[in-house]
Amino acid sequence: MILPMKNAPLHRLAVVTAMAALLSASTVKAQAASKGGVQEFDPQAFPGQVVDDVVVPVPSEVFSVLDKLGEPNWHQEIRDVDMPKTADRTKLALMFGMIVAEGFVAVQAEDKEKVKDIGREVIDQATALGLIKSVRPHAQAILDAADEGNWASIRKEFDQTQKTVRDAMEQMKDTDLSQCVSMGGWLRGTASVTSVVGKNFSADRAELLNQPMLVEHFIATISKMKSSAKENATVADIAKGLKIILERMEGAVDGFTKDAVREIGKTCDTLLAEIKAAK
Repeated sequence: MILPMKNAPLHRLAVVTAMAALLSASTVKAQAASKGGVQEFDPQAFPGQVVDDVVVPVPSEVFSVLDKLGEPNWHQEIRDVDMPKTADRTKLALMFGMIVAEGFVAVQAEDKEKVKDIGREVIDQATALGLIKSVRPHAQAILDAADEGNWASIRKEFDQTQKTVRDAMEQMKDTDLSQCVSMGGWLRGTASVTSVVGKNFSADRAELLNQPMLVEHFIATISKMKSSAKENATVADIAKGLKIILERMEGAVDGFTKDAVREIGKTCDTLLAEIKAAK
């Protein structure tokens, strides 16, 4: 999740889009609302890593808010993580982000076997990316913690796994791939949020999707990528899809409708299917 630092209707901008938070390596704490419903923030006092005038909180805070919105059935939100084999490193990075995001959903569901499956898939994807040496300790820690049902430890390791991969990519001057990890996770997270909100719709819950500045951030990120990444067919489709999502968000001046939430979710699902398509 990314929250604007200035020039925005802050009273409407809540903790949103769960797996956008999965993209971050920051460690911050949310300012809890005194009552249930949408959670608000004072961006001037909000602790965290500031990137391009946005603040990125940790996954646990986002899930905490989602859980306050009616105790979602996280088991219903878990999806298959079997990814196709590919030599396309851009797609591998997008898939890695999806897998880590799925890991947090499995943790919320407290599904030990699914967490183990995801931990093994993390190993496979890290191997394909040539980053297994850095990732293996985290993946093994995830598998061990799953046996013990240590959910707090698993959350920490998933967060560290993604941080390790992004740091390694950036050290190798693969910043575009690092951003793809972020986008893959964000899309999976947004799909999960739209699903949760759609199953128990209310105006307040739908406000969790009111993040046009976040989408603009990703669109701008793609526009700054090298040609080899920006012109990748999947990335090009994501750019188009993000513009559709942005239109839906900007059109929700008087609040989101259930149809708008469904359309955002459908766009995310289409892009996720594109990422997983064997090419």
